[in-house]
Amino acid sequence: MRDLKLFRRTNCFFSVVLFSAGALAAAPEQSPPAGVFSKRNPDHQQNIATEAAVRVLEDDPDFNAGKGSVFTSGGTNETDAAIMDGKTLAAGAVASLKHIKNPISLARLVMEKSGHVMMDSEGAEAFAKENGIELVNQKYFFTQKRWDALQKIKAAEKNRTSGAEKEFLITDQDRHGTVGAVALDQSGNLAAATSTGGTTNKRPGRVGDTPVIGAGTYANNATCAVSATGDGEYFIRATVGRDVSALIEYRGMSLKDAAQAALDKVAKLGGTGGLIAIDGQGNVTLPFNTAGMYRGYVDPNGKFVIEIYR
Repeated sequence: MRDLKLFRRTNCFFSVVLFSAGALAAAPEQSPPAGVFSKRNPDHQQNIATEAAVRVLEDDPDFNAGKGSVFTSGGTNETDAAIMDGKTLAAGAVASLKHIKNPISLARLVMEKSGHVMMDSEGAEAFAKENGIELVNQKYFFTQKRWDALQKIKAAEKNRTSGAEKEFLITDQDRHGTVGAVALDQSGNLAAATSTGGTTNKRPGRVGDTPVIGAGTYANNATCAVSATGDGEYFIRATVGRDVSALIEYRGMSLKDAAQAALDKVAKLGGTGGLIAIDGQGNVTLPFNTAGMYRGYVDPNGKFVIEIYR
């Protein structure tokens, strides 16, 4: 409830959208704060807002990002994150992190201070240490629920290869999940931020769409801000985030139609998932082609919408 109260105390000159594809146990009261910003410091508020929203989700073990990240096939946790500023097209992305408590904050640091767009693994963590970003032991990321999911998937794989008849119920929440936020500020600036632990039982070193600018994360003031979730390999191949933007820019499509077209492209390739997007007029769309997607938003009038299924 603390975070929801913080939400209500903020000035509603932002439209902030957030989602998580996993964590069915998460309650509406755990919604991220959309407003750790003020009128006294208007610069980069869209970036501050998206980072703040994602950080709250990274700290919640019910979500597959940060603390709640899933396990690789090697029994480790590797996280990815990205953030993009729609005004300047500046972006920061990090991948294959093992000791960063809040990957989204490191992604923003990469955007603002590194001179690069993407950094990964040991190099990214060394950069984090140089700049005072909190590093944690791998034990920090352990949650029994994620560990059990790994064991269940491994058992199912062994069962399948051995020809045994035992059946295992593997849910979407066992396999993957992502958290993200997109924002529009009072000056018309857009931003997007996304963070994930990837997919359960992935090969160590696997990187999905989340940190790939133009795939799982994209923002451009001229069009929209997008954060995606789902089967990362397909979202990379379909360049989903950039596709939504390009359909608006070059075909004059509405945000809703462009987002759906990009998601249909993923489905045609064989992938599933969803995305959240917002444009410069404050229009919001949250399409998905799965059974459900945890999603919510607060509009400039302070209206709250929190949904799971269609």
